[in-house]
Amino acid sequence: MSNKKSNGGEKFKSKIGGQALIEGIMMLGPDTGAMACRLPDGSIDVETWEEKNGKSAPWYRKVPLVRGCTNFVISLVKGYKYTMKSAEKQLTEEEKAEEENASAIFQVMMYLGILVGVLLAVGLFVFLPKFITGHILSKDSSKIIRSLIEGVVKIVLFVAYMWVISLMKDIRRQYGYHGAEHKTIACHEAELPLTVENVRPQTRFHKRCGTSFIFIVLIVSIFVMCFVPFSEVWQRVLASLALLPVVVGVSYEFIRYAGTHDNMLTRILSAPGLAMQRITTREPDDSMIEIAIAALTPCIPKDKADDKW
Repeated sequence: MSNKKSNGGEKFKSKIGGQALIEGIMMLGPDTGAMACRLPDGSIDVETWEEKNGKSAPWYRKVPLVRGCTNFVISLVKGYKYTMKSAEKQLTEEEKAEEENASAIFQVMMYLGILVGVLLAVGLFVFLPKFITGHILSKDSSKIIRSLIEGVVKIVLFVAYMWVISLMKDIRRQYGYHGAEHKTIACHEAELPLTVENVRPQTRFHKRCGTSFIFIVLIVSIFVMCFVPFSEVWQRVLASLALLPVVVGVSYEFIRYAGTHDNMLTRILSAPGLAMQRITTREPDDSMIEIAIAALTPCIPKDKADDKW
């Protein structure tokens, strides 16, 4: 399938963003959020809820630098919540009954899963790069060189991790829904009617994607760690964790800037994330596009001005 935009391409930049779920997609608009899932019987289930991402958003989601951290945390929590809900929708009635009988155990396992995921992320992308670099360089090596090598190792580990999990059948399918999410938003930004035929030829790559955001976080963290004077691995790990809110806040502001500007700086810094989307998105089939349309449609505000990035 072609990745070219059709009928003139993007005509405005939308505030609506989304996330691929299990056999579904979540979309978040200025005032409404929606989750659409393909049920085992082939039907489409849609849930909607009120959002405060627009004018009614609280102050901590509007103040520069602060909003990056809060929006990131909120996005992670919502993403996990609706991923779990989408998984529940794939259960049979018997499986649901068994789950209800073991709901307390299920809740404990869910929180344990979150804890293990956080520890895995810290170990793989915070501790391991510094541990490897610590065995390559001496303690009196340049802090800039140390930070650059740590950053390169971190990026290699991240790309390798995403590529390895992309080999899993379920993840490949989720990446297809990710592609459908991007294509449908591109169709919306091209101001075309949301039909499968109009969505299908749209690009599956988007500068404001979470994948691009993660790459910006990695790049900004390299720059920030250049100013950290410590050489010991444990000291640099603690410094990375302490400075994470700063890194996330700065990265979020860049993503916002890149969303409204097209210049050499934004093109260079956005390029790695866009390239990474060749792994984290796949060409969707029409059934996935139908889900993306069902999730996006309720999130489009009545006043178009509220939808502009």
